[in-house]
Amino acid sequence: MKRIITIQDISCVGRCSLTVALPIISAAGVECAILPTALLSTHTAFDKFTFRDLTDEIQPISDTFSELGIGFDAIYTGYLGSFEQLRLVEKFYDRFGGTFFIDPVMGDYGKLYKGFTQEFADEMAKLCTKADLIMPNLTEASYMLHIPYREEYDEAYIREVLLKLAELGVKRAALTGISFKPDEIGYYMYDSVSGRFSSYFGRRMPESYHGTGDVFASAALGAHMRGLSIDEALKTAVDFTLECIVKTQSDPDRRDYGVSFELALPMLVNRLNRE
Repeated sequence: MKRIITIQDISCVGRCSLTVALPIISAAGVECAILPTALLSTHTAFDKFTFRDLTDEIQPISDTFSELGIGFDAIYTGYLGSFEQLRLVEKFYDRFGGTFFIDPVMGDYGKLYKGFTQEFADEMAKLCTKADLIMPNLTEASYMLHIPYREEYDEAYIREVLLKLAELGVKRAALTGISFKPDEIGYYMYDSVSGRFSSYFGRRMPESYHGTGDVFASAALGAHMRGLSIDEALKTAVDFTLECIVKTQSDPDRRDYGVSFELALPMLVNRLNRE
């Protein structure tokens, strides 16, 4: 069985980050190790939450893994909250190697999240050049490229953005949350290794939920490590994320707690077992 380590924060309550990555990757049939970067009482969509920074624990944990001879087939990073965490992740990758997936969580809807700066986006862009696949949304890509964010775009523009990411040295970039029609949403990818574009779109639901980006990235990585090509893994992630949203519609707590991905796990397992 392959082993993935995912490096991001963990919330005691609320479906996002590690509380999403660990069960989804495990359900995909891949061992999921974790390296928490911070501990929160609840995710940040709640009105109140506690926060404990675990940056100082990253290096000792990494050292212990190395001393024990523990290796990883893939490294997957989500939300990283400081320049120091970026540096430590780069050091971790240089030390352990493996397939490297980055979800450069920094912003949405044209703006960076609170506490992030253009300088942070620049450092994230440098880290992304080491990855086998990055999965930014258009906001994150725009900041990494120093280009204006567009709410309206066409296919030619999306291809242009992807080519600019490739010019930075990125191997493969999949822009997430892309939509050319009101009732569709999905991804658009450029593989600079093969020089090929690909895309896939599912049905857009009327509601959006906290943590769906983490669901998408976790499903994509789990599927790829089970043997699916990156294209097929991303398609699986689009369909699984949609299924999670559909299953959430009847949940009265859906706004606060995130998508009910647990109810959609049988779909992911069945699909991967058919492949």
